[in-house]
Amino acid sequence: MTNDAADTTPTEKDEIEADIERTRDDLAETIDALASRLDVKTRAKDRLRLVRDRATDDNGRPTPVTLAAAGGVVVVVLLVALRRRGRR
Repeated sequence: MTNDAADTTPTEKDEIEADIERTRDDLAETIDALASRLDVKTRAKDRLRLVRDRATDDNGRPTPVTLAAAGGVVVVVLLVALRRRGRR
């Protein structure tokens, strides 16, 4: 039986160790990516922050587009409510 570790040259050993280190780094990145995708609470908070940033200006007030959209929703809800009330 031969000892393969003793048969490798220092250069081969360094290359193998470097390859192992790269593989460990890749695996760590993959695990971090999976963990962040499974963290639903953080993803929901990030999404809420993004939506809030889009819907408000720098002073925290709703943008005109947000106000128009909210007004449109109110009108549609009122029309649906009035239409249902009229059927009774």
